[in-house]
Amino acid sequence: MNEVPADLAGRPEGPVELPALVVAAARGPLEAVWRNGLGGLTFRDGDRFLKWMPEGVGIPLRDEAVRLEWAGRFHPVPHVLAVESDASGELLVTAALPGRSAVDERVRADPAAAAAAIGAGLRALHEALPVAECPFDWSPAERGWALPHPSIDRLVVCHGDACAPNTLIGDDGRWRGHVDLGGLGVADRWADLAVASMSLDWNFGAGHEGALFAAYGIEPDAERLDFYRMLWNREDAAAPANAEGEPPGPGGGAPGRLRG
Repeated sequence: MNEVPADLAGRPEGPVELPALVVAAARGPLEAVWRNGLGGLTFRDGDRFLKWMPEGVGIPLRDEAVRLEWAGRFHPVPHVLAVESDASGELLVTAALPGRSAVDERVRADPAAAAAAIGAGLRALHEALPVAECPFDWSPAERGWALPHPSIDRLVVCHGDACAPNTLIGDDGRWRGHVDLGGLGVADRWADLAVASMSLDWNFGAGHEGALFAAYGIEPDAERLDFYRMLWNREDAAAPANAEGEPPGPGGGAPGRLRG
């Protein structure tokens, strides 16, 4: 079983201090729905979501907005309504999509079905987004890896943070869309598959990877899974330094499970 990280992102517990950008953008009562390990917060505001990140940490939300606008031409992702910034950080405002996060309590009640929906949704994303038209790169080299690595199985446009929470699932148990695409870019499909399958243990407990791979339509590849999980965890190891505003580690940008 993959060890549950101590800094795993999730719904905030207790009162949450509202950043000024969030207060200014809010139209009604706010519900804090997510906090990541870099201090980022996401709020539901009626039919919109307000995602705030502190200045200088994580993937810039303006970069995520560009990726969402590109991916939205081909696949269900949040529609960007606004991007704002001040000295404290950035705010991304998007329209809500139908469905619930795969880690919503109602979805988690059937983890095998949730894992299958995640696998089917990831396959749909990989089939829909055109590699030849994608201007974004998520290759090992782009992520700071200069040493040999497994050969490419199939290039796709990867989600870039395919952890379980970032798949939305409908009341019928089927995937509905994807959120948090700040790392989206072209890479071997195993870069996504490694993270998606690894995150099942964190969110649902052990024993559900088979459902994900079966729904995606692929047999596990141990070598590629091991490599891309190593690369992901290597990036996560640099997170505390990044969060303090120091230069990123050799893995490059913000760590995946902290992005959300």
